[in-house]
Amino acid sequence: MTNHLYDGVFAPHATSEKAYLITAAKTYSYAEFTTLTNRLANRLVAAGVGAGDRVAVQADKSVTQLALYAATVKVGGIYLPLNTAYTAHELEYFLGDAKPAVAVVSNEAAPSITPITDGINAALFTLQGDETGTMTDGLDAAGDDFDAVARDPDDLGAILYTSGTTGRSKGAKLSHRNLLSNATILMQTWHFTGDDVLLHMLPIYHTHGLFVACNLMTMAGGTMIFLPKFNLEAAITHLPQSTAMMGVPTFYTRLLDSPEFTAELTEHMRLFISGSAPLLAETHEQFSARTGQAILERYGMTETNMNTSNPYYGERRAGTVGKPLTGVDIRITNPETGEALGDGEIGVIELKGDNVFSGYWEMPEKTAESFTKDGYFITGDMAQRSKDGYISIVGRDKDMIISGGLNIYPIEIEGLIDDVDGVIESAVIGVPHKDFGEAVVAVIATQDAGLTAEKITAHIGDKLARFKQPKQIFFVETLPRNTMGKVQKATLRKTHEGLFV
Repeated sequence: MTNHLYDGVFAPHATSEKAYLITAAKTYSYAEFTTLTNRLANRLVAAGVGAGDRVAVQADKSVTQLALYAATVKVGGIYLPLNTAYTAHELEYFLGDAKPAVAVVSNEAAPSITPITDGINAALFTLQGDETGTMTDGLDAAGDDFDAVARDPDDLGAILYTSGTTGRSKGAKLSHRNLLSNATILMQTWHFTGDDVLLHMLPIYHTHGLFVACNLMTMAGGTMIFLPKFNLEAAITHLPQSTAMMGVPTFYTRLLDSPEFTAELTEHMRLFISGSAPLLAETHEQFSARTGQAILERYGMTETNMNTSNPYYGERRAGTVGKPLTGVDIRITNPETGEALGDGEIGVIELKGDNVFSGYWEMPEKTAESFTKDGYFITGDMAQRSKDGYISIVGRDKDMIISGGLNIYPIEIEGLIDDVDGVIESAVIGVPHKDFGEAVVAVIATQDAGLTAEKITAHIGDKLARFKQPKQIFFVETLPRNTMGKVQKATLRKTHEGLFV
């Protein structure tokens, strides 16, 4: 038995001297990255990580962080990437739930995380974006060789937390098969080869930046220009050296805002891909008019990786996420009855395939209710399919907000707001935003004339990641309700839909 994921993604080019990662400080070959991976693998084992153990990482993007993912897979562990915006309050839940053997955080976060890791008997290391920290201290002596631990296709390779509508986050369990199969299909679908140079400006705590971009490019043997985050000036500087770019809609709207972003700058580019949030048809059309190229939009989820894609050859239709990927079976059903719907009818997406996760960590009941009796995952995304097979996402069956490609569930925010003195109740909604796809807005019912947005922000500021915090707060006497007493969030969204567009 081999290590299914490591052997499929990292091993094929492990000894190559070809450039793999280009950073501002250094260019790393595949062989250098493999040595770094092996040293980290030896360090993880020395810290007590064995097959099936979790390694949690909340750190700024770096080559070492990417190598920690590879090293965790190589030792047979389960990688747990965590958003750098999460507060200590939020991390307490994630670490307490997953119980990792090792946690890696920034120097700044370490003091507040130490009591948590002490409580679960986890080893704590630090890692900075400049590659320094206790994770790398003395790493040269850790040993340059490491034989991959055998893991089969159904063993877990990663757990990614995605918020739940009850406010309790769920850990999506992703197997070696899930991750490898999706990378293989995407490489074929998007025609990536070792000749490609990907401009990588995405975070690597997220499916998009880590599994879609890094797994695919590593398997293909290509090169990544590995930047800490999106920066307009840096993007324009590096586009001439790139053949492809993956981004969220915000990247493209900001590029279009720059007069330096021209057809000449992009004429050598092979592919622009957008995901993690809906791309406005207007952005799609403006991009085509400016560059003569069509952005390829696709659709995925934390639980499934990628599910659909507009075609590499053929029409990339604005406002759609294309057709199902090879090996992904998608049906659109009535959310009340489960009945399959015809073309043009709006229903919930259900899907099945090797890319689909096995369930939620330590949540058998939630797992059971998330799948149909015949094994389809119920995504909660509402969509319709055209007669020629293109799928358009039209909404969600619950009130989840996607802002900047990140999932936000209102009930978590509402629970904190409702704890503030003077708040009767609150409703948190997402409204259209040109850059972020959606922006978080809070509408609060109160009869306290002294209650201010500043008081609300002060209460939730250290309890919620910044991306979850409302961009606008409104106060009303009562929230709109239907005859059954349910708050009408659709009415609130309609009222505030023009705020950020």
